[in-house]
Amino acid sequence: MGNFRQITPFMHVPDIDEAIAFFRDVLGFMVHVRMSDYAYLHHETAGIRILQNRGDDGAPPGNRRFAYYIDVHDVDALYAELKPKLDLLPRGDVHGPADKEYGQRELALLAPDGNLIVFGHSIAEQRAREDGS
Repeated sequence: MGNFRQITPFMHVPDIDEAIAFFRDVLGFMVHVRMSDYAYLHHETAGIRILQNRGDDGAPPGNRRFAYYIDVHDVDALYAELKPKLDLLPRGDVHGPADKEYGQRELALLAPDGNLIVFGHSIAEQRAREDGS
């Protein structure tokens, strides 16, 4: 067995409470560690670390780029599970699920701080699973 377990993105945010609420209440992550300006959240095999910016010492606010991509087995099942909560988000903050020209099916969500959180699965792998091959 190898030594590597997972890669965990580290998100710098202007409001840690708002970020935690988004990941916990909308996306279903569990808060495993919470300190005054740091949190570690986890959902199944995906983890994320969140750090509260202090003035200009942190990363700039989100820029709607793919900084946080979470691979899932079935984006449509995830969308169906989250849909009641996604319907409460501001209009335009939820995109997809949609097939992309690079072979992924994706659900993109705009987090409160402007970061783009994308969930995706391989279209080819999904078809193979459905075909039983």
